[in-house]
Amino acid sequence: MFSDRARIQVQAGRGGDGALSFRREKYVPKGGPDGGDGGRGGDVVLVADPDLRDLSRFRRERLFKGGRGGHGGGSGKHGADGDRVELAVPVGTQVFDADGNLVVDLAHAGAQAVLGRGGPGGRGNRQFASPTRQTPRFAEVGGAGEEAEFELRLKLLADAALVGLPNAGKSSLLTRISNAKPKIADYPFTTLEPVLGTVDASDGRQLVAADVPGLIEGASEGIGLGHDFLAHLERARLLVHVIDAAAGDPVEQFRTIDRELSKYGAGLEMRPQVIVLNKLDLLPEAPAFEPADERIQRVFALSCATGAGVEEFRRALFELVPEPDEQRSDDGLADFLVYRPAPKGRPFKILRTDRGFRVTGRVPEGEELEDALRAAGAKTGDEVEVGDEILEFQ
Repeated sequence: MFSDRARIQVQAGRGGDGALSFRREKYVPKGGPDGGDGGRGGDVVLVADPDLRDLSRFRRERLFKGGRGGHGGGSGKHGADGDRVELAVPVGTQVFDADGNLVVDLAHAGAQAVLGRGGPGGRGNRQFASPTRQTPRFAEVGGAGEEAEFELRLKLLADAALVGLPNAGKSSLLTRISNAKPKIADYPFTTLEPVLGTVDASDGRQLVAADVPGLIEGASEGIGLGHDFLAHLERARLLVHVIDAAAGDPVEQFRTIDRELSKYGAGLEMRPQVIVLNKLDLLPEAPAFEPADERIQRVFALSCATGAGVEEFRRALFELVPEPDEQRSDDGLADFLVYRPAPKGRPFKILRTDRGFRVTGRVPEGEELEDALRAAGAKTGDEVEVGDEILEFQ
């Protein structure tokens, strides 16, 4: 089953703890602090993969965790950074946060976006040494990684998208002009999900064409199959309006679908179009169809059953598809990214001591403090210094 929406939860890795250590060398009775810093937690990253077609992978798995950073060691040893988790998604995937805001649009192959940043590593006790504090007996605990829930929505990228009423012959046309092999039958709604195909030119150029499930009157309001897939037309640079010329007035068929595109919005009503009058093999001659509409570039009369006129249409596509916008990036970054301010640091810090933990800064109350200590590794019976008080963790 084709999946164009999914919900995922990401949890970036926690940073490793700084080490609490002192030099222990022969003939050095009072070695100084030498605890190294913890490693940074692993990020959770989305990567646009041109070989993927939908989001079905995320039906089986929803929670993705980055690796925890390694703890620092003695002799100034720095902990290893946590493993980064990369999630491959189809090109054209958009990411929305829990409030429905668009966070990122992965609109070209190789685009990446960090959905969860790993937590910082804790500082080892050598970082706290100073002329007045030569033997710090505490080290910093690693910070938590970011956690969030996102909705993924796929909008296919196609140069040309085939639209029309059910049984107009869109799948047959896509089979004739491209390498796609969609299901073809003589009944409506044969196509239940979008199908992509590559159209080749003799000079080596290529286009991507998409067959979208048939639309009916009321599709923009959720009637029929088309409403779920109208979003996949938003990125198409050219709409190919396929009409069954043997099924009645082609002008009325065109108007029916055009009204649905206009009601849906998103600029579809302004998109350049070509008209394909299909099934001419069932008629003595091609019907007259000359709409006075500046959006319509050309009208083609053909038969997918016999192949008549198909090659002319295929060659013309390469001239009619508008040039792409010069907005795509080649630097590996996402094409669109809503500004997300870096999360503010916690107003308190947790330090590991030789007898337990110390909390500094604005000390939280209740569950927030308990959760933070538990995440830092506190166990029942550990000593916790909070201000001038010494508590026992329960």
